[in-house]
Amino acid sequence: FWQTISGEHGLDSNGVYNGTSELQLERMSVYFNEASGNKYVPRAVLVDLEPGTMDAVRAGPF
Repeated sequence: FWQTISGEHGLDSNGVYNGTSELQLERMSVYFNEASGNKYVPRAVLVDLEPGTMDAVRAGPF
């Protein structure tokens, strides 16, 4: 999910904007907060009772 959303908003895996569209920046706050150093971090609360699911999210590239 985060890999897809990051790509749509022009973000690399480090949260740095590399996009080409003003529209990407206008809608960035829907899924991301801007952190220091012009990086963006996901806005999310992930809840799952199965530990394997969270392990997969943590191990992902995003």
